[in-house]
Amino acid sequence: MTPLPAGLGGVALIGWRLDKAAHAGTWDSGEGAFRQGGRWNSRGRRAVYASVDPATAIMEVAVHKTFRSLDIVAHVLTSFEVSDLSGVHVVQPGDVPNPNWLRPGLPSAGQQQFGDALLAAHAFVLIPSAVSTQSWNLLFDPARAQGAYSLKTQEAFALDPRLHPPGA
Repeated sequence: MTPLPAGLGGVALIGWRLDKAAHAGTWDSGEGAFRQGGRWNSRGRRAVYASVDPATAIMEVAVHKTFRSLDIVAHVLTSFEVSDLSGVHVVQPGDVPNPNWLRPGLPSAGQQQFGDALLAAHAFVLIPSAVSTQSWNLLFDPARAQGAYSLKTQEAFALDPRLHPPGA
């Protein structure tokens, strides 16, 4: 279950990721972002992309891989806890130099450089999701954040079949 927010008795910051089952053991390596770059990092910089709720983590992967892929390829849903909240930097929408960076689309070099600087300066970065604009992505460089987070759960992910019905 998604932990309750602090106002309702929860106390922890939990991150969520959805990975191919074959990569579940290296969920926090940042290898994919290192090889290809991402929305908030340039190629050659490690970054782990997660969300603060499982639904956004699923949507973030589905927008790139499609529901078909999530239906036919085994995936694992991972949760982890950030133990040192003092290392979390929150980026509000108004803090982003170019508002287009928070919209779906290909990242620009400036956007990746902005993200690289954030990852270099902070153990964890909370930034609005482009896929689910009312939610947050949680990013970190695994070397910089080492020891400040811990794995909570990993479970097989099962896509609701209504999201990939026959004939789709």
